[in-house]
Amino acid sequence: MSTTNNDKQFMQAAIDMASKGMNSNAGGPFGAVVVKNGEIVAAGHNEVTSTNDPTAHAEVVAIRKACEKLGTFQLDDCEIYTSCEPCPMCLGAIYWARPSKVYYACNQQDAADIDFDDQFIYDEIGNGIENRSIKFIPLMRNEALQVFKDWSEKIDKTEY
Repeated sequence: MSTTNNDKQFMQAAIDMASKGMNSNAGGPFGAVVVKNGEIVAAGHNEVTSTNDPTAHAEVVAIRKACEKLGTFQLDDCEIYTSCEPCPMCLGAIYWARPSKVYYACNQQDAADIDFDDQFIYDEIGNGIENRSIKFIPLMRNEALQVFKDWSEKIDKTEY
């Protein structure tokens, strides 16, 4: 797949966000922008340590801002440019947001080389719930299933 000069400008904006966040001690060296119709609609950098929020990764921050600005929970007409290949959490957020494309600069190994290694999460997913290093304990399933039943019968729900 070929890239354009605009793609390079958007990626540079994501890289600039990574640098901005890192230099302001907001969090790790990661940045992202969300683009719609050739314009940046939202940008974010890692804010994990400055907000004490382990979910405040650059992609998640940018997705949240874009959805708020656009008034939608899906970014299917958007593209995401991120300074690094997304971690498992961000990958999940991206798939839920449904952008049309994701461009990334650094890869998983580049991140691991500076001590941002996500392999343990991929390994944990493959272990199965009963063999994970953090114990997952089933509790009150039948009670919780009632809410799921109510959802399935809800007439005025917003599907997603």
